[in-house]
Amino acid sequence: MSDRSTKRESGFSLLEMVIAMALGTIVLGAAVQLYSQGVAATWTVTQRAEMQQDFRATANMLTRDLSLAGAGLPNAAAIALPSTITPVYGCDQTGKCYLGSTNIAPATYPKQGTAPYLYGLLPGYNVGPITSTPAGATDAVTVVYTDTTFYLNCYAPTVTAKGVVTFAPVVTVPVTPWPPPGCLPSNVTPQNGVAPQNVNDAVVGLTPGDLVLMTLNGTPMVGEVTAGTITSSAANTFVVPFANGDVLHMNQTTGTGLNSVPLNATGAATAAPCGRTGPCRILAVTYYIDNTVSPSRLMRQVNGHTPMPVADSVVYMKFSYDLYNDATAAPATNQPNPGSGDANDTASNGLLPNQITKINILHMAIDSALKGTKGYQGLDLETSVSARNLTYTNDYPQ
Repeated sequence: MSDRSTKRESGFSLLEMVIAMALGTIVLGAAVQLYSQGVAATWTVTQRAEMQQDFRATANMLTRDLSLAGAGLPNAAAIALPSTITPVYGCDQTGKCYLGSTNIAPATYPKQGTAPYLYGLLPGYNVGPITSTPAGATDAVTVVYTDTTFYLNCYAPTVTAKGVVTFAPVVTVPVTPWPPPGCLPSNVTPQNGVAPQNVNDAVVGLTPGDLVLMTLNGTPMVGEVTAGTITSSAANTFVVPFANGDVLHMNQTTGTGLNSVPLNATGAATAAPCGRTGPCRILAVTYYIDNTVSPSRLMRQVNGHTPMPVADSVVYMKFSYDLYNDATAAPATNQPNPGSGDANDTASNGLLPNQITKINILHMAIDSALKGTKGYQGLDLETSVSARNLTYTNDYPQ
């Protein structure tokens, strides 16, 4: 008779299973919670890093342009503009304007008496949109300097028909030694002795909306290139339209305004001093906030061209300016709307934009509203930029 084991074999009891499942659920839940927090932290850090990169690039671009205010412009950096119709800025070739208290009205140039002037720096106090009701309207700012990448000063302008200017080489090419004095920088050598950069060059040449500073019929003036084909009438000679009725109201060939004589074929034209010799393209660069899209963004517009976005989520921008009174040797600091006579700007009464010595960026705020409950982040730029080309006068010989 064989022995049989009396030991009973059995699994976990129901109570044991419930306890094990509860403990497993707790451990798994804790692991999921840690993973979720790690993912959220990684996402937040990534968004913060991206926002900082955008902010740094935007700040670098803005401060670089501000530091160039007035660069290459004639001494005093004040250029008279036509006045039959008030010239404007902040508008593109479609006729749409982006500045003004209602964000649709064009911004006009400041005046000396009744005559508008183009300066190296144009404050835009409260001409931007309201992005936050408690904070009020935002500012814009426009800086003007010459284009050093396009050697238009190697050409001499001549009015050949009403509202039409022909640009011909200052010298016959090829010329030895090259480059001709006062035309190209010494480190630039055109290939094969050909005149530098055709006026209608597809990359850097003139296009509708460009602003050109030149002297025509003895009068320094700013003209806007208008729609039409820039043709070549002879070797290295180009015909450019500066027709009346341009978007920025620079080409006023009728009436008694400043440009009515220079842009009419009423006499010989002369080459203009623009930094050195000859005409030049000037760049009027405007920064403003566009709140017609969500999120709002910082825009950069050059002359009469289509504005381009610089950075998203820029929600606020404010400036003030330091000026210097040459007559009284007295500074006027922290003026939000210099020369306006407002209560906060009395120290700058009677002063002009070309007497600005420093631009104070009071606020340039960029925000990132994170989704759900992950928080909120923001950065704010506060710095000052010297307008060295307005502050100092070059007394050294050219």
